[in-house]
Amino acid sequence: MLTVNSAAQNIPAAAKPLLVGHVQRDTVTEKDTTKENQEPQYFYLSFNANIFVNAKGGFEQRFSPAIEFGRTFGIFDIGLATGRLSSIDHGPDTSRFIEFRPTINVFSKGRFAEALCLGGGYVFKAKQGMMTEICNSINFNVTEVVAVAVQQGYLFFDGTNDHRNEQYMGFTLTYNFLRKHSVNMRRKRKAIVNDN
Repeated sequence: MLTVNSAAQNIPAAAKPLLVGHVQRDTVTEKDTTKENQEPQYFYLSFNANIFVNAKGGFEQRFSPAIEFGRTFGIFDIGLATGRLSSIDHGPDTSRFIEFRPTINVFSKGRFAEALCLGGGYVFKAKQGMMTEICNSINFNVTEVVAVAVQQGYLFFDGTNDHRNEQYMGFTLTYNFLRKHSVNMRRKRKAIVNDN
């Protein structure tokens, strides 16, 4: 005699959630994801090497290295950067700065992504101390945790009696602090390998 229990045992495992009326969701809560794993959250560290393309002087006057530490919230990054606007100081003016850099990833396909940054900061002891930035970058995920980018942008400086703007181009190397067997790591691997 065929009973309900014996009939249920013959149903394939993949079809059981459909017959029961619910679908199981990935709800594993981890430190680097939000409650329902819809928005990845992790820290990152970036090294920037930029050069101003419309400024006078040699390489040491136009080279602008920086380091940025921040946190990713899905497609939105919030970082704090510090660095130099040139490799040398100019008299009483300094080239050292600190900057708040929110960035949004506007496009992503496989290993590639495009991002837009709007930043604001301060150049210490400078006549034109207030600094704002707008930049865009094309990013390439070498692995799940390492990415490189080519970026282009503009810096605007404002002071009491003067202001100026400068354009730069450069390269960025980013390390994402993703845990080895986390949901975020698996999702990032799937995205860059399957080109989804």
